[in-house]
Amino acid sequence: MLQPRLVKAEPAGHLKLRLTYETGEVKLFDVSPYANGSWYGELKEDSYFRTVRILPGGTGIEWSNGQDISPHELYECSIPV
Repeated sequence: MLQPRLVKAEPAGHLKLRLTYETGEVKLFDVSPYANGSWYGELKEDSYFRTVRILPGGTGIEWSNGQDISPHELYECSIPV
């Protein structure tokens, strides 16, 4: 299943993202289960976590060192706000 495109991704507290989709849906995604190990563990640093950006075309998100979370997980594992 294709997910709608993201139009906005913004930090919404410690390891939480508020995701806005082209459909108008707004969802909250908890990043904490992913923030483990040396690579994804960087996300625990608030200043780094806040640098999240949307991939071109609204297909997902990433951080500057390459950490990303699949669009399917973002959409399916988030809760409506």
